[in-house]
Amino acid sequence: MEINPIILKLLNKRGVCDEADVLEFLSPSPKRTYDPFLMKGMEEAVELIGKHIDRGSSICIYGDYDTDGVTSVTLMLTALGKLSDNLTYYIPSRFGEGYGLNSEAVKKIKAAGTDLIITVDCGSVSYDEVKLAESLGMDVIVTDHHTVTDKQADCILLNPKQPGCGYPFDGLAGVGVAFKLVQAMTRRDMLPKSVIGEVLDIVAIGTIGDIVPLVDENRTIVKFGLKEIKKGRRSGLRTLMNAVSIEPGDINSENIAYVIVPHLNAAGRLEDASVGVKLLLEDTRFSERGLSEGAKGKACGKAELAGKLVSCNRERKALQEDTFKICTQMIETESGSEAADAILLYAGKAHEGITGIVAGKLKDKYYRPAIIVTDANEDGSMLKGTGRSIEGINLYDLLKPSDELFIKFGGHKGACGFTMKTENFDAFRGQIAKRMAELKSVDSTILERKNPAELALELGDVSLELARQLEMLAPFGAANPSPVFEIDNLKLGSISYMGAEKNHARFNVMGSGTRCQCVLFGKAHENEDVLREGSLVDVAVAVEENRWNGSCRLQLNVQEIKESKEHIDE
Repeated sequence: MEINPIILKLLNKRGVCDEADVLEFLSPSPKRTYDPFLMKGMEEAVELIGKHIDRGSSICIYGDYDTDGVTSVTLMLTALGKLSDNLTYYIPSRFGEGYGLNSEAVKKIKAAGTDLIITVDCGSVSYDEVKLAESLGMDVIVTDHHTVTDKQADCILLNPKQPGCGYPFDGLAGVGVAFKLVQAMTRRDMLPKSVIGEVLDIVAIGTIGDIVPLVDENRTIVKFGLKEIKKGRRSGLRTLMNAVSIEPGDINSENIAYVIVPHLNAAGRLEDASVGVKLLLEDTRFSERGLSEGAKGKACGKAELAGKLVSCNRERKALQEDTFKICTQMIETESGSEAADAILLYAGKAHEGITGIVAGKLKDKYYRPAIIVTDANEDGSMLKGTGRSIEGINLYDLLKPSDELFIKFGGHKGACGFTMKTENFDAFRGQIAKRMAELKSVDSTILERKNPAELALELGDVSLELARQLEMLAPFGAANPSPVFEIDNLKLGSISYMGAEKNHARFNVMGSGTRCQCVLFGKAHENEDVLREGSLVDVAVAVEENRWNGSCRLQLNVQEIKESKEHIDE
């Protein structure tokens, strides 16, 4: 097949230029993966696990409460379950324990008779907690992918971001690092090679869920993982997909990101993340072996577990919408429609399970970093914060200089979390304002919303064949978004409105002697001044194939629409 030059232009713009790299990127069966033993600590980790398996030791998998952590725990229980029956797992409570290893959990794990703790998606800077575990007679292996800037755990550490690690790709999710450990064990013939295909589906879900770059090795993982999901072999995942009306054959990175992942996250946001582990585990021997308080209780069937996730997600949405409305009212009461350079809101008793999502929505609405803090204890002496950031502002770097104000802090460029004494909040606010002013002095446009379009096209350039070839760039996600094109000076045809609130629009556009159908979802009201038959507009669009009732046609999904620059100039 001849590749459309527009595809090649897009790839070149995204840094994929070499012919071999282009063919690898577009291949349905990519081969980009790396020897797991290139990762620092891998030889030692495999050897130590082997020793504990031989001894019949009790092994506890300790994970995080988000989708990355849930899939990582499921992965390790699945793989090590082929070698041992002596496995447990522990996922801390978001509310009572917070992210990462904690001392009380380490003591509980020891009391359960554990000999080896393997962390997944956490633990890189848990120096004190690892020392406690070792003092209690346990070995610890940390597998993680978070930034290592503080005093790192003094144990076997698998993290491609750690100093001195020569692994070629540091963009793996937590589940990706755990997967490399499993892959290493197959290379040493400790595990059957069939386990790789058995777990690729959940590795793909965790990788998409943690919003890591869908390039390089992550792209290989997700492409093969999507193929496994489409086979529909994992009964719990199939039950969840059925509950949310997704057919296995229709699965893609977008409906994983916007449907499957929010449901898996919802349990950890409102109740206990072990619901996701129990649902995803095919080996039911380990389903009820969670050591955390929330993991205990009566055994449930797959349908009941999926129902819990659907119920939690429904409740999460309601809480999220209410909190978002309250936060926007707070912002606009304080400063009118213009938010501060960095949004820093005290939201008191807001449910901390949804504050991260709300921070993300505020970031999108006002296009600036957004941080929400809530009370962390009953007497109000402690605060817990979570933040999200825009492209071009590294949130971790923005907050890290305030380290002396935090009791606990961690994150990466796009998101962060912390706890602090309430008395430090005003000083923190002042420091953030000062740093934002410094960033603006260097780049005055840093808070200006960027044009989503990557390339400019003429309407005559788009076709159904182009839409189909653009699908070769999937799976879409972080660092590989669904392409958006700018097409200028188009004449609007008649407009019809859709939806109960008439906030969606369908219309034709004409230009370059070509006519094409467009849809605009969720933005009809805010663009009503532009949506006039016969007006000239500039649009940013995704070029799509619309399949309906057995027919296929070209459709432009409008992301932005504004009065034509040419018309304004006149």
